[in-house]
Amino acid sequence: MFTATCSRLSGPGVRSRGRLAVSLFLGSGSSSWSKVVSDAEKIVGYPTSFMSLRCLLSDELSNVAMYVRKLVGSPHPLLSTARGFVYDSKNNLQMRGLIVLLLSKAAGPSQAASDLLPQDMVSGIYPSQRSLAEITELIHTAFLVHRGIVDLKQWTVSDGPLKDMQLGNKMAILSGDFLLANACTSLAQLNNTKVVEIISSAIGDLVQGIYYENYSYTEENVHAGAVDIASWEEQTFLSHGALLAKSCQAAMELVKHNKESQRLAYKYGKHLSLGHKLNSDLQPFVKTKVGEPLSFSLSAAPVVFHRQIVGQERWRQELQQATTLRNQMDYPVLLAAVKSEKGVSSAMDLCCYHSNKALEAIRTFPSSEARSALENIASAITKF
Repeated sequence: MFTATCSRLSGPGVRSRGRLAVSLFLGSGSSSWSKVVSDAEKIVGYPTSFMSLRCLLSDELSNVAMYVRKLVGSPHPLLSTARGFVYDSKNNLQMRGLIVLLLSKAAGPSQAASDLLPQDMVSGIYPSQRSLAEITELIHTAFLVHRGIVDLKQWTVSDGPLKDMQLGNKMAILSGDFLLANACTSLAQLNNTKVVEIISSAIGDLVQGIYYENYSYTEENVHAGAVDIASWEEQTFLSHGALLAKSCQAAMELVKHNKESQRLAYKYGKHLSLGHKLNSDLQPFVKTKVGEPLSFSLSAAPVVFHRQIVGQERWRQELQQATTLRNQMDYPVLLAAVKSEKGVSSAMDLCCYHSNKALEAIRTFPSSEARSALENIASAITKF
């Protein structure tokens, strides 16, 4: 069990710490988090929300958008995903690219890269690193679109027209493939085989992570308590953290920073991703207001910790008590059960642990405005 505290590593250059809007990977916004993000965007030279705009406004995707308009009025998730492509006041879908740019700026120019001229840098970042940030966002967005595919086996007439769901699924597959193809083309244009290898392995991790999620988080496995916290961390890293961690590493490799810098960049991205996911999972357990509709995933970290603490037999009893006569989940009842033990506090401790590990990694970089922004982001994930 983790017993890490949130008394973060102290040091100069740490600004006021805002609360995480679970927006790096999902989430709800706050003014303090928005300020942290806004300040960070100014440091790297332009708002990250426009990084992929040239791709999103291409003729090919415009044609896809015409078909997506036919889904207006239907409940297909591709619509809500499409609304957030360019800008969404509650979600920052470009946070991975922002972190890659901040790390690039924090590391600075490399002495080993004699063929790279400092005058080519814009706001302290090489053009190839900016391209990598865009590639990272395109890959993330492609998988986000693919995740919106609806399981038509569970669809009934009362849910809405089946043809709308079929069209939405086709559009999700085609547009996701289009974004991924653009990312791979841009990746090849970087002319760096090591970076291609790193990012390709991240794509493989994403596929593997989503496969494990679909298998491990089936109703049968969730009820049986088949996933422990170690498995949760492994699967979460594959599906939510590998892309950021390996993109941070690739940003160092692009300009020939040494292996230690690459390792520390990877470490920062890994622990930041896991910490953000923990913060996201904790939100329903720490921010629910009376009268608000409540729901949460049975694979959320506090629930996984709770299952591990109480054991399989008691977990099944709690699920039965929280299941209504209509075979629906009474989430307030289950929430009370999870809060009765140390599942929530254990998840908080683990979140603090990953925050401290991310801070530990980034503090080895030279003191700078970009490093301070990365420290603020890492600290913000412990604000519940």
